[in-house]
Amino acid sequence: MLIDRPISVRAALTILAVSTALSPFTSSAMAANASQPAETNTDDNPDIIVVGRVLYSDQVNAVKTPTPIIDVPQSLSIITADQIIQQGFNSVGDIILYTPGVNNSQGEGHRDAVVFRGIRSTADFYLDGVRDDVQYYRSLYNLEQVEILRGPNALLFGRGGTGGVLNRVTKKGVLGERFVGFKTSVDTFGAADVQIDANFDVSDNAAFRVNAYYEYLNNHRDFYDGNRFGINPTLRFELTPSTVIDLSYEYINNERFVDRGIPSDNDGLPAEQLRNITFGDEDINTTTFESHVIRALVDHQFNDNFKGNFSVFYGDYDKLYGNLFPVGFNDSDFPAELQNDDVVELDGYIDTTQRQNFIISGNLVGDFEALGAGHTLLFGGEFIDTVNNNDRFNAFFPTAAADGRRSDQELFFTTRPLDLTTTALGEPNTLNFTTDLNDDTEADLTVFSVYLQDQIEIAPWLDIVLGLRFDSFDITVDNIETFIDTGERDILSNSDQEFSPRLGAILKPRENVSLYFSFSESFLPRSGEQFADINSASDRLEPNTFSTIELGVKWDFTPALSFTAAVFENMQSSPQVSDDNPDTLDIIDSRIRGVEAAVIGQVTDQWFISAGYSYLDGNQVNAFGVEGNRVRELPEHTFNIWNNFQVTPKFGVGAGLTFQDESFADNGNSVTLPRFARVDAAAFYDISDRLRVQVNLENLSDIDYFPSSHTANNITVGAPFNARFTVSGQF
Repeated sequence: MLIDRPISVRAALTILAVSTALSPFTSSAMAANASQPAETNTDDNPDIIVVGRVLYSDQVNAVKTPTPIIDVPQSLSIITADQIIQQGFNSVGDIILYTPGVNNSQGEGHRDAVVFRGIRSTADFYLDGVRDDVQYYRSLYNLEQVEILRGPNALLFGRGGTGGVLNRVTKKGVLGERFVGFKTSVDTFGAADVQIDANFDVSDNAAFRVNAYYEYLNNHRDFYDGNRFGINPTLRFELTPSTVIDLSYEYINNERFVDRGIPSDNDGLPAEQLRNITFGDEDINTTTFESHVIRALVDHQFNDNFKGNFSVFYGDYDKLYGNLFPVGFNDSDFPAELQNDDVVELDGYIDTTQRQNFIISGNLVGDFEALGAGHTLLFGGEFIDTVNNNDRFNAFFPTAAADGRRSDQELFFTTRPLDLTTTALGEPNTLNFTTDLNDDTEADLTVFSVYLQDQIEIAPWLDIVLGLRFDSFDITVDNIETFIDTGERDILSNSDQEFSPRLGAILKPRENVSLYFSFSESFLPRSGEQFADINSASDRLEPNTFSTIELGVKWDFTPALSFTAAVFENMQSSPQVSDDNPDTLDIIDSRIRGVEAAVIGQVTDQWFISAGYSYLDGNQVNAFGVEGNRVRELPEHTFNIWNNFQVTPKFGVGAGLTFQDESFADNGNSVTLPRFARVDAAAFYDISDRLRVQVNLENLSDIDYFPSSHTANNITVGAPFNARFTVSGQF
């Protein structure tokens, strides 16, 4: 349904049903949280924008059309700004922990990394529907909501969107309102942050909004600290009642310690006796990230049936990260005199990335009737130009070369803190990152895409979704390392043309129930920091492929309580970190099957619940279809639940639990991450309509747990019990 279009009785009932399903929670949460202004419909049509139920139709984001959740043939979760605050989420990783079908990967201590239904990704991140594939930790300070879609999404997002996508929807200027909101927090580790959200009505048809934050980082690990801040001013113009322009600039500056966790022991488990040791150096293990992002979005209503949007995105990024990390512990290949001692083998490197992304995209959305059926038509295109420079220097240990070990790896005793001045063999140690060049590449990438999708209302009880996308992907990589070594150019180029189909069917036996079928395919040419991995024949830029079949049900039990469930099968051929060398990638084929279920909404006026469960079963598959080892980082069972109880009009409490079954840290299935169950809680009190105090308690039972990994010897140590105290308000 488009803005100002007269609607049918069926459409009106559908919108009414989906828009009211969570409105009691949305309303109560907004009233309870004074720091968040009530959602304002700037297009003067209350049927279009419904936080948490209908994806924003006036912004280019997840499904790109104004489709109620109940009519989307795909599993998805929406986390609103109010849920982020009430549950005390402070990162993308916090959100993932409470989302079914997805779990966290370590990200080497310097980036967000999500496992979508067993498919690890650091590139399937989007900002208002535009690719955001640079590797860093994303803040939540300027978000209206986070949308997590599961399953391949190439039709809407092109390359990537393999196991799923995570899209952040940012706050925009609000016409006709003036407010200043704030939030400040401190936790028992010593971390602290402050956020501000200010909106000003410049004129009757213009609004200026600025979101900004500063965060001091601290946690339970040695050496860990850091600072990050960002500012995001936006300007909204309503040129005419039919045309809206949003302009945005964002500056981000991050610096933090890089923690790659602990190694595994000889029993194939995290070496718990080492959980208090940080295997790094406070000067070497660090990452810095700076970005400038400029965005413009034009949204125009042509008539009652057609609407268009056009966006321009430019991002300039500069990143450095350096690290030492464990690659072995008490290994049998250590010298005989050290095999009975607590000895760890360290590796390391320093990596820099400079990238510029220029993206132009446009969509035409139509809602009309033709040939006896209703149509929601999406026609769009995208152009991407990326320039990327990477270099990496390995750690160089002169003593390692002398004792016959690899010059980029050395042995040290597991002391706290680590003594890097002397090796475990008693040799004095020096370390530099200027001798051993691992790679140096310059990549130019051009992508042109065009796509068409039609959601056809065959009958009031049946919708069919048909779509096809074409992508032309051209990449040229100049291997500067070869030129440095030989004086000769080693320039690789590759061109891929891929078609990505989508097929779906939505059966609506009742207005509050939908049964759906979906089939889609996606592909992933080498992208992101993988531009650097071109040093062997297996890395020669071939795209990786993904496909999924999904059957599901969505059921609004009551106008305030919804249930969703899905069963699916994914096939993938994708790059995975090598067990033998974490600097390189292996191509792994796998088949993953699973079930997801979720309940969200108001059980009573005072009780809100969000609960999810997933069952995942996946194995690596050889060329003959024979299944072998289990897919890494694929817990068989996960369960999460969060409850909010409004005890009195001013006082409320929250309680939650997240359970993650055991999983393997490596493709060889030699190291297991144990299962864990973590209990969290919250309490909040509204001092007035404009001031709230809140406390969030994490890991209430103070368990030891290891939630994620990057390799078998880079295992994350979960945080012990801690509390975060927050004051938020508006004036």
